[in-house]
Amino acid sequence: MHGKVTVDITKSIADSKDVKPNELEVVLNEHMDLDAVEQLAKHSDSTWRLEFELPKHSVTVKSNGEILVDGQRKRNWASD
Repeated sequence: MHGKVTVDITKSIADSKDVKPNELEVVLNEHMDLDAVEQLAKHSDSTWRLEFELPKHSVTVKSNGEILVDGQRKRNWASD
């Protein structure tokens, strides 16, 4: 089971493609270590930025909760 940040990353990518998360052609864990992302997200007391490339998309995840896909803000994983 994935944590909130990786689920929100998946939803953000799906939103950018206007599809449901289960309809994505890309499998996120083939491009990054999801457990490492969840561990990084636990460090909310520090400032960090994670950027990675997927086929046809660039994704940025920030310690303040922002998730950007191709430079467009999609959601905030840190908010409830």
